[in-house]
Amino acid sequence: MGILKKLIFWEYPRAGWQYDLIVGVILVFIFLTPREVFRDQAKASAIVMLPADGGSSVYWLEADLLSGVPEANRVQRASALVREKAKARKDIERVIPIFDVEDEIKGYMAYSKQ
Repeated sequence: MGILKKLIFWEYPRAGWQYDLIVGVILVFIFLTPREVFRDQAKASAIVMLPADGGSSVYWLEADLLSGVPEANRVQRASALVREKAKARKDIERVIPIFDVEDEIKGYMAYSKQ
């Protein structure tokens, strides 16, 4: 019971081998534990379904998903992205860019057909 108490309260001297062993075990745990154990996700979803009225759906798309896509092709590309990444079977009707105060595009609102 004394060893367990020393481990829990970390009562070993800093230069001792027990201290080094505990630090090593902690480092092994940090670097070798898979992400799935903690349900850690690398990044938030780039497409988010937002609440909407009237039966239609509204999606928020990150700006980089449609960067470089000509305005005439945004609706097609947004429909493909929503079908692929959001697993939704809806066709996008219109795509509206959302700007910040400095007129930089922060993202897009994509509205689906009812």
